[in-house]
Order: sequence, then structure tokens, then C-alpha cells
Amino acid sequence: MRPLTPADPAAIGGNRLLGRLGSGGMGTVYLARSATGTLVAVKVIRADHASNPDFRLRFRREVEAAGQLTGRWVVPVVAADAEAREPWLATPFVPGPALSEAVGGYGPLPVRAVRTLGARLAEALAQVHAAGLVHRDVKPGNILLAPDGPRLIDFGIARAEGAATLTAVDAVIGTPGYLAPEQARTDGAAAGAPSDVFSLGCVLAYAATGHGPFGGGHAAAVVYRTVHDEPELTGLPAELLEPVLACLAKDPAARPTPAELGAVLGDDPSGADAEDWLPPPLSRLIAERSTRALDLPAPEPTRIDAPQTAVRGLTRRRLLAAGAGLAAVGAPTAWFATRGRRRGTAPRSARDLPTLTLALQADLTGPGRAVGQAHERGMRLAVDGHNARADAAFRLALRVADDGGDAARAAQVVKELVADPAVAALVGPTWDAAVPELATACTAADLALLLVAVDSPETAQSQWRTLCATRPAGDRFALPVIDYLSRIRPVRNTGMVEDVEGGEPTWPLVRTLQHSPPSNGTLSIHRIPVGSSDLAGAVRALTEARADAVVYAGTSPQRAARLARALTDAGFQGPRVGLQHVMEPAFLADAGPAAEGWVFSALFTDPLAVPAAAGFVGAHRTAHGEPPGRWATEAYDAVGLLAAALTGLDEEGRGRAGLTRRIFRTTHQGLAKPLAFDTGTHVLTGNRLAHLYRVESGAYRYLGLYADVRPSP
Repeated sequence: MRPLTPADPAAIGGNRLLGRLGSGGMGTVYLARSATGTLVAVKVIRADHASNPDFRLRFRREVEAAGQLTGRWVVPVVAADAEAREPWLATPFVPGPALSEAVGGYGPLPVRAVRTLGARLAEALAQVHAAGLVHRDVKPGNILLAPDGPRLIDFGIARAEGAATLTAVDAVIGTPGYLAPEQARTDGAAAGAPSDVFSLGCVLAYAATGHGPFGGGHAAAVVYRTVHDEPELTGLPAELLEPVLACLAKDPAARPTPAELGAVLGDDPSGADAEDWLPPPLSRLIAERSTRALDLPAPEPTRIDAPQTAVRGLTRRRLLAAGAGLAAVGAPTAWFATRGRRRGTAPRSARDLPTLTLALQADLTGPGRAVGQAHERGMRLAVDGHNARADAAFRLALRVADDGGDAARAAQVVKELVADPAVAALVGPTWDAAVPELATACTAADLALLLVAVDSPETAQSQWRTLCATRPAGDRFALPVIDYLSRIRPVRNTGMVEDVEGGEPTWPLVRTLQHSPPSNGTLSIHRIPVGSSDLAGAVRALTEARADAVVYAGTSPQRAARLARALTDAGFQGPRVGLQHVMEPAFLADAGPAAEGWVFSALFTDPLAVPAAAGFVGAHRTAHGEPPGRWATEAYDAVGLLAAALTGLDEEGRGRAGLTRRIFRTTHQGLAKPLAFDTGTHVLTGNRLAHLYRVESGAYRYLGLYADVRPSP
């Protein structure tokens, strides 16, 4: 639970807001007190999502579905407004953690707790199915743990059995790892009540072992294992094996009904009190959260025009806090000028200033050395610029370590860096696969880890509390693609080539376009399995589907080049779009003339097109004889963010723990983009974060921030 921000309303639908329970790409969930004094969770959807008619229809369906249910183990909707500019719904507040949080933080549940969990969720599903509904997304994140039992939440994709689906063609309904084999059918039509039972079996396996029965990794691989492989149930207690296996039968008709499953799980052989069903640590956690929620006072209404007399009430502490806030968002000069001085003393000389060390771990000699070198050059210029300031309160030093893009070497390098007490923060790595190793080591050492060019897993912020991703999440790739094919080059029938070898970076693009096809049209997906190279076959399928545009959801420049040549040979004239991973010299060289006109969604800027970056570009040319490379500007900004965060700390507070906490409360106006974070989720905020590039005359030309690009006359 986090405090409200100044931008939050005081009330929604008559519910007085008390704090933030969570925030993400879809919207924000608030803790609130209703007009009757009860605590409720208010889920508010962002206006940009609500502007999509299909999304609003799905939200309205969630309200209607949950509103039909009154069972003890289901969280109902008690109030809602699906027609508001930002639609919202309110449900009773459940102070317990989600099952995913409980198992992730405290380990697998004991057998008795799993039996109770299964029996009561089976009862909840029986009530859902009796109302003629199918939940279709039973998973650990949609199950809250309360003192008397679990609660099933989130009916966003629930629908009546036999009702028409609202999702796009080729969309897989549910969460990979917890969806039933029949849900992997792209039309979702075969999903029924037995599908929820299959998902419940996956949940029980996860609760008892700490891992899902079909593993992890790329979503397509998890779905494939769900359909074709037997579940991996290592570590599952013997007494749970039979009911879980029954739930996980591939044939829906062979699975038990919720009533049958509840009868098997409901009889606790130990005869213990079912009300005391959770292990003590989780019971204490729920009690603590309940106490904190009940003790929250109702806040005063938000005032926009505070009376002038309020200024006289400011204490010195509040005034200093206000000044620090202004310094953080754009007026650092005065703050720097007074840092570290006693009243009436002169500024300290550079020799008297403390030196704080930042570290960079990058691939400087391996396959990703171009990105690593750009990081180093950008950071060194930022450090030099900071140290040249007459008003600097401290000096910065940069320690650079090369991991060569090798996993074993990366593990050794990060051990050395976190063991160095002089290192205040670490920037890196510069290749995706090294993120878990570095994040785990930095979290254990309380060392801030800033990601600049690499993506972070969806669960990164919950796994690694010191990780700070200054690059937008992978789901931002989809926004420029949808906008380009809806506004700049509008099309009705989009064809996607999903190159499964592309792995995790392409999945958010696939998932988003499935739910929101460009121009609210149709989307046909043609998958290239791992090990296959039949790109010509994909082009034939696209031609048969009468695709107006082609989106390559892959990461290989060479395979994208082959697709480009095949499209040209087939006479395809429509828009062709890809991701930044393909924007390499190899694509231009291998595709030749077929590369012309391809458009790419990217998360890095071109500093030559940013007026504010002119000084940085000039300094880079002077130092290295060429303009900055990709990600150099973003690495420069990472140093600026760290310097701003360190400036907000006194000398005693500049330790690792203090800096980590401070970063997420700091706002820095970088050259590439503003850097600010949601205080609850620690996710980078802002909408102007993604860019478009186009191949023109054999080179990648920057078009601009995707929302600023205008159609050609």
C-alpha cells in the first residue's frame, strides 16, 4: 500500500481514496472507504485503454459477470461505472496477499493449506459455472488469501458458455502455464467449465511445489508443453497427486467437476480446524495488513487553490522538502550550490569534495560490444560533465568492467563489483540474458542496478527490489506499430509473422496486437516454429489472407531480411514493420533493395534529432570523432538520474540502501526522455517513450516519437 499522489482524485464514485494498492499499464487500484464506511478496492482503467470500444466492452462484461456472483469465495463487484471516461469498479477489500506473492515470498504451502485452497476454489468455480459463466483465467495472481479462505477475483475475460468471444482472430485466451489445452485453440470456442478445472489443477500444483506443471520460458513454448506434454509434478506430495492429475487430463470430459474435486479435497485427514488454514507467517502478514488498513484515516479532500494564509503555516522542514522536490524536477542549480555548506562558508574546492563511484558492467569485447561501447562513452561524458560543474556537491568516478557477453564471466564480474564498497550503483548489463544474475547479486548486496538498453522480466520489480529499469517495458513496442498502421498507414487486415525463435522480446507485441489489432481490424498470425525457416511459406499464407500490412515479430536480422526479399518477390506493396532488434547492418546488407520502406518500432532516440542533446552530440564528436551510438544518450541520462538521486541525500545517507530508495522518488529530465517512476510499482512512467525509424536509401532514418509522426501528404 502506497500513499496517494497529488495527481490522484480524492474520491471516485463516492468512495474516499485512502492509498494506492498497485499501478501498472492498465490502470491503478486504490484502497478506499465507501459511503457506508467499509473498505473497498477501486480498480480504475486508464483513459487510453478505455478509448478502445472492444476494451470497454470487455470491462463492461467483467462488471456484469462479477455482479452476478455472491458466493463466499468469490469477490463480487459492489459498485461500478463502465461508461466513465476512466471506467472503474469497486470490490470488497481483501487484505491478504495474492497466492503468487505468498508462494513467491514464503515458499510452497503445506498440504493441508493446499487441500483447503483447492476445496474452496472448487466451490467458487461451482458457483461461477452455475451462473452460466466460465472464468478462463484462474491463476495464482487472481487468487487472494484471506484468514478464512481464498477469494477468486478478476473476471475480465470471463464469458457465458457459448457466447461469442471478443478477442481477435488467433488470440489465445488465458495465461500460459495455467490455461487448458483447449484454450490454446485460437478461437477460444472450446473453452468451458472443464477448462477452469484444468487451471485449478495448475494452481494447486504451483501452490504445493512453487512451480507450474508446464514450466516457464517463452509463452509459445509453455502453451506447446501444455497441449502436448505430460505435467512436471516433481515435489508434489503424494496425497495431492491423484486429484491434481485428474484436473490436468488433456481430455476435458475426463476431468472432475468442481463438486467432485471439492469432495475429494474437502476432507482433511488431520481433522484440524479448517479456519486456521494458513501457515503462521502468512496469517501474521494478513493480520498486519488488516491492521494498517483499518488504522488509515480518511484524507482531507484535495485542494487545488490553497488559501494564501497556508504559506505562513509552513515549517522549515516542509519548506526544505518543497525545495528538494523542485530541485528534483528541474531546478538543480540552487540546490547544488548550497549542498554541503554551512551558513556563511564558501564553496568547497574540488579536492575537498567526496568522490562517489558508479560502475558499468557491459559487453565491450563480445558480440554486443557496439552497445557496450555506447554505454561507456555516454556515461564517461556524463561523469565528466558533472565533475566540471562549479556547484557540484560531490565528484563522480566511473569503474568499467567487461563481461564479454559471457555468462560465467558476467557472474564473476558482478561478484567483484558488489564486493567493492566504493561502488554506489551499477549500470548494466548490456545483454538480456545477464539480467537475472546481476539483479540477484545486486538485490542481495542492496546495490541499485540500472537497466538502460535491456528488457526486464514482467516480474522484475517483485523479484529484485533494487532493480531500476530506465528502458520502457517490452509491451511499449506495440504502441508505435498499432499507431502507424492505424493513423499513418491505416490498414484493415494485418498479417503477422511470429518467428518463435525470437523468444521473449516478441511476445508482448504478439499479445498486444491480438487484443488490439491496428484500425480495430483483423489480425492473422502465421507462426514460424523453432527450427523452421519456411519464410516463403509464410508469405504465401499472408497473400492468401489478403494482408494489407506485414508485421515481423522476430529478432533475427538475417531472417527478417529473407522475409523482406520474399515479400518483394511476391510483389507485396503494403507497409512492413519490425522491432528494433532487427535494425542492424546485417538486415540492410542481406535484404538489399527489399529493405527500403521497412519501418521499425524502437525504444532508443536519435540524439541528432533532439535539440537539447546538441551539446552532448558535440562533445561526443570531439571525443570520438563520430556521433553517439545507440543507447549512448540513454546511458548519459542514467548518470544524470543517479546524480540527481545522490543530490537528494545527505552525506550520511548516500549509502547503497538510501540511494536505492531515493532513485524511485527522483525525477530527472533526461536528453532522451523524462525519467520518473511509479512509487508503488517502480515502473518507468510516461507515454512519450517509443520511436519510429524507416529505411531510406539504405540507411535507418529517424522519424520521431511515434505520436509526433505525421502522415505523408
